[in-house]
Amino acid sequence: MLKRLYDWTMRLADHPQALWALALVSFVESSVFPIPPDIMMIPMILAAPHRAWLIALVAMVSSVAGGVLGYAIGAFAFEQLGQPILESLGKGDAMAEFNTRFNDFGFWAVLGAGITPFPYKVITIMSGWTGMPIATFVATSILARGLRFFIVAALLWKFGSPIRNFIEKRLGLMFTLFLAILFGGFLAVRFL
Repeated sequence: MLKRLYDWTMRLADHPQALWALALVSFVESSVFPIPPDIMMIPMILAAPHRAWLIALVAMVSSVAGGVLGYAIGAFAFEQLGQPILESLGKGDAMAEFNTRFNDFGFWAVLGAGITPFPYKVITIMSGWTGMPIATFVATSILARGLRFFIVAALLWKFGSPIRNFIEKRLGLMFTLFLAILFGGFLAVRFL
């Protein structure tokens, strides 16, 4: 089953509309969607390494734009939208305490969440809710998401063929590792 899913993803990654799909996933991941864009980005770069930089740019721009939507949810619709999203991630009780400390470390929070598997949407919503200056938020998001996506693109561009062979030989292990990292990110949100 994993092999069929992997083959389907690789075919989709080479589809003419793949960049639009990546843009959509990157955008919604930054504010509401739980699945990171790496799921699409990695096979897209492995399927077409010559497009690695374009793929990373699309993921970054769309992710930052989605982050601005998350910021707006936090700033203008926190009680209606932001709070339920954060409560579903287990952060409902800690919000008041978090608000008092967030802006002191806001740059580092956005940078850390933008680079790591920590769910970026939590930080985008909290940035709007706490009133972080929008210029700081956008600049830090560009830096963080740019680092994350362009480092992945550079590694896959440089070492793509051996990485692709490794993934294809150990598909079950790679899928399990990805799920563990994703689950770990959600646990970090719940317990931090």
